[in-house]
Parts: sequence; structure tokens; C-alpha cells
Amino acid sequence: MFERTVRLRDRDSVSEFVKAAAECSFNVDVCYDRIVVDGKSILGVLGLDLTRDLTVRYEGFDPEFEKTLLKFAAK
Repeated sequence: MFERTVRLRDRDSVSEFVKAAAECSFNVDVCYDRIVVDGKSILGVLGLDLTRDLTVRYEGFDPEFEKTLLKFAAK
């Protein structure tokens, strides 16, 4: 399992992230504290506190998804 920390600060970044996650053949979870949502659900991700850094957990590898994660990586 892979884990990355991202910052999704607005609707456009959430939309781009969810679109990339939806193309993956594996599960993508987005979480903070004890809240976990499906990374392929735009409503689920928009329901999170976007002022926080979010943890993305996933089990597979997709080069396009990795590019998206790097774009939104928390620094």
C-alpha cells in the first residue's frame, strides 16, 4: 500500500484529483483523522475539510495518477 499527503484547496483541484483517481483500476482512499472517503467520489472528497492536508492511500501504480499526486503534494 502506498500513502501520500496532498493539498486539495478548491473545487478545481478536487475535480482534477477525482478524475485521475477514477481512471485507476485500484481503490483510492482519501482520509484525515478517522474520516475515510472514496477518492473516486467527488461528493465524498468535497465533503472533507479542504483546509487540511489529506492522506491518500492506494494499492496500485498508475503513472498518470502519480503525476497528479505530485502536482498536489503537500510540501
